[in-house]
Amino acid sequence: MKDISREELLRSKEYWTADIQLKLFAEIEDFMRSHQMNRTQFAEYLGCTKGYVTQLLSGDFDNKLSKMVELALAIGKIPSMEFKDVDQYIQFEGSVYQGIEDSQSEASYRITKKIIPIYRAA
Repeated sequence: MKDISREELLRSKEYWTADIQLKLFAEIEDFMRSHQMNRTQFAEYLGCTKGYVTQLLSGDFDNKLSKMVELALAIGKIPSMEFKDVDQYIQFEGSVYQGIEDSQSEASYRITKKIIPIYRAA
């Protein structure tokens, strides 16, 4: 496996795709928890199969943007995006990242764990 730098990771489409997917995944989990739904009930709510919900929650999906918008709206959320200059983001993010590197949260750890294998597989 090839080691990659943080800058290479932040310039990869795989990183940003996984970032969006994981944020949607977290919102879906919050929705299910707050509405006391299991996967079967959530599938019924969406009008899809339990297998599809399992696929969504395992991170094993690469939906079209329109489907991601549909899912967000189904859980009462609106998708919001902003576009930033990649070089400025890397510079800013790098300085912040250095400051928190030793106290990385569990959520960040889970995200990094899912993103790096996706990037390496590409």
